[in-house]
Amino acid sequence: MITQVDKIIVYHNEDLVGTLQMTPDGKSCVFEYSQQWLRDGFALSPLELPLSSDLLYAQPDKFDGNFAVFEDSMPDGYGLYLIDRMLRKEGFQLKNLTPLQRLAIVGSSGMGALRYEPYIELDKSDMKVSMDQLDEVQQKALDILSEKDEGDESLLYYNSANSGGARPKVVMADSQGTHWLIKFRHTYDSAEIGREEYLYMSVASECGINVPKIKLLKDKYFAIERFDLENTKGTHVVTAAALLQTDFRNQDVDYTNLLALTGYLTQDPAQVEEMYRRMVFNLVCDNKDDHAKNFSFMCRNGQWTLAPAYDITYSPKGSNGQHATSLYFSGNPTREEVIKAGMQIRIPKNTCEEIIDTVQIICQQKLPVSVILK
Repeated sequence: MITQVDKIIVYHNEDLVGTLQMTPDGKSCVFEYSQQWLRDGFALSPLELPLSSDLLYAQPDKFDGNFAVFEDSMPDGYGLYLIDRMLRKEGFQLKNLTPLQRLAIVGSSGMGALRYEPYIELDKSDMKVSMDQLDEVQQKALDILSEKDEGDESLLYYNSANSGGARPKVVMADSQGTHWLIKFRHTYDSAEIGREEYLYMSVASECGINVPKIKLLKDKYFAIERFDLENTKGTHVVTAAALLQTDFRNQDVDYTNLLALTGYLTQDPAQVEEMYRRMVFNLVCDNKDDHAKNFSFMCRNGQWTLAPAYDITYSPKGSNGQHATSLYFSGNPTREEVIKAGMQIRIPKNTCEEIIDTVQIICQQKLPVSVILK
């Protein structure tokens, strides 16, 4: 049942962070950190929500008046589609809910460490899927997405843990207690998409990129370890899009922004070089789905680090053949521009060249298609 929500209490796991309310005109949100969090916590999003005792106001013309870091807790296309289908059964539409109601639906089921109260529970499914039901889940997802099925939205939604992305997925723990995010194909995907992502993520690891544990289930379902969980506790994770307060669909982020953001947050040259290596890999392996929500940062005890890489695969179409994240406003940058970007962020020229050459050689050897930066 959808109820009115006047105030959201925000938690970091069990710790009280602050309160979120709407302004009197209902056009934007206002947030206030708790005294406890001001004393012991950190800025949830340094550029948007600095650690301050002041009331902090969201921009009314962005994210429906919410803060980007909280909107980051919402699922993307597939998850929103399931939520909207469940809401319509109750006579509501997702687009008509307030930002506070949307966060109440997320509750404690989102990725990362942020939790929201009160919790609005939609049509509940108590059925947890298991590893031997993956084919069944794949078929249910295809049926739902092709509008052939009316009854399994809640099953799919409650097993997805509000994970982002356009493709269907579930989250489950194995017998050792490791939590895995398992991805399924969309109606428009090829049957090879799981094997393809496994290959590209494996090659990314060979190129020196920090990749979580991955595996291929039943030779077709790509699975990646949830790096936002440590001993069942959530770790604060924020996408680059949210940190830069931009909608990833606008594709208005440049790799120079991501490199500068990495330096600003981490203060660690090694992690800036890691972001540079990811940029090079995306360009060489032709992953044009490199939008700003496919890069994230983690904060533990006030220290920001670059989160492990994810969502790296062959994606040659992009937007009109351009990378979602540009470099010097070019969707297909040259080798000279790639080297310039590294030197601009204080990576020596010979290191830039070594990274480019190493990534190109490995990709040429291991991938069916690779791009030579000229």
